[in-house]
Amino acid sequence: MTFKTGIIGCGKVAHLHAKALKQLDNSVFSAVYSRTLTKAEDFAQNYGVKAYDSITEMIVKENLQAVVICTPHPNHRDPAIEALRSGAHVMVEKPLAASLSDCDAMIKVAKEQGKKLSVISQRRFYEPAQRVKQAILDGKIGEPALATVVMLGWRDEKYYRSDPWRGSWAKEGGGVMVNQAPHQLDLLLWYMGDIEEVYGTWSNINHPYIEVEDTALAIVKFKNGGLGNIILSNSQKPGIHGKVHIHGSNGASVGVQPEGGAMFIAGVSKIAEPPINDLWTVQGEEQHLDRWIKEDTAHFNQIDATVYYIQKQLEEFIAAIKENRDPMVTGEEGRRTVELFTAIYRSKRDKMPISFPLQPEFARDDYDGRIQKS
Repeated sequence: MTFKTGIIGCGKVAHLHAKALKQLDNSVFSAVYSRTLTKAEDFAQNYGVKAYDSITEMIVKENLQAVVICTPHPNHRDPAIEALRSGAHVMVEKPLAASLSDCDAMIKVAKEQGKKLSVISQRRFYEPAQRVKQAILDGKIGEPALATVVMLGWRDEKYYRSDPWRGSWAKEGGGVMVNQAPHQLDLLLWYMGDIEEVYGTWSNINHPYIEVEDTALAIVKFKNGGLGNIILSNSQKPGIHGKVHIHGSNGASVGVQPEGGAMFIAGVSKIAEPPINDLWTVQGEEQHLDRWIKEDTAHFNQIDATVYYIQKQLEEFIAAIKENRDPMVTGEEGRRTVELFTAIYRSKRDKMPISFPLQPEFARDDYDGRIQKS
């Protein structure tokens, strides 16, 4: 059984989704939308699909059952809501939105319409990332007690000039936390569970030509009693690594390095190094590490990883629609990542730890503390 699919937004990342949707057995990629029809037509010609400048018209005329939102982060809400109300299930590029209020609006409409809402979190489908999750589920490290996220990458001025929306609060919604780190933050939450409290701060170290943060730090207290430390930065040339490590109550540790070397830029570069398990001290399994690295490297060299794992998640999302179940990553889970980086913005503003859960702020105009008031 196949489902007719479409894409909303024709930026660089949309090409990855188009390639994935074209290759999926359970998808018939049929149409693409852009506010500018000529842009949609140019994109559509590359993939043999139809172009539209109306979301509702596209979904209704083409009888689309699922669409992928590929617009800039602050512009996810409105097209997602229109698509849901027009009868389509919706997958959103990460993060789910730039604000909690946008997340809540999208989740509310999805429930009202009885539609699936999900967010791209394809690193959950990396084999090394799944090994970490399974080890936790199997109790191999006891209870997850301490987590570290370290993402040290680089973005240059050319990158920020490559699209008009990059580097501004209004058009991008944030910096390293909103654009580059949601994948690592999602893995952290997937492994450690709900958060109780966050104390964080952020800065712009060496990107004076942008408004947004290039570096952020946080200390996290989880509801299970575990602790976490987050270090995120776009200020290390040419990029070092991204790692998520989980240390257990029995002394065993497991970890994944989803990013190595220069960081991947959608539509511009390839993934530089294979994702690997870079830490594994589960008693009796230490010897597996070298074998896993060899296997994962061989697999990486046989695929286009920039498309392959997106394709895996889209395939699972379409299967969830067919089977009428929740997808692996729900809209609510996507909101948790937004909640985490929102807490870090608010913590710097308020100079104090932020308790969870967080609700949208409607009475303030400082964008959750992103915009510094003089």
